[in-house]
Order: sequence, then structure tokens, then C-alpha cells
Amino acid sequence: MTPKCKHPIVKVVAREDDAEFVECQSCGEVFDSAEFSDIAIEEAENTDESPAED
Repeated sequence: MTPKCKHPIVKVVAREDDAEFVECQSCGEVFDSAEFSDIAIEEAENTDESPAED
């Protein structure tokens, strides 16, 4: 199984009303920029929830 792309480089490809769509330059996935910020928040939460070594 290939690791999921973390979308290191994105560019805006479309804007419509209040939505902005971006494309990952690494994997080509297109998604709402709001989803991109949600991905970053989830990754930060997962990092914070890592069990601490005693």
C-alpha cells in the first residue's frame, strides 16, 4: 500500500462563490481548500495524541 500524499505543494485551480479549489502538484488530487486546512488540523491532532514515553 502506498503512503497517502500529504499534499506538500498545492495551487488554486478554481474559485466559485465562497469555495476555492486547489490541486496537489504531487498527486494531482483536486479538493476544496477548506478540506486542505482540515487535513492539516487532523495531522496536528494525531501528532499531539501520540503516546508519550515514560
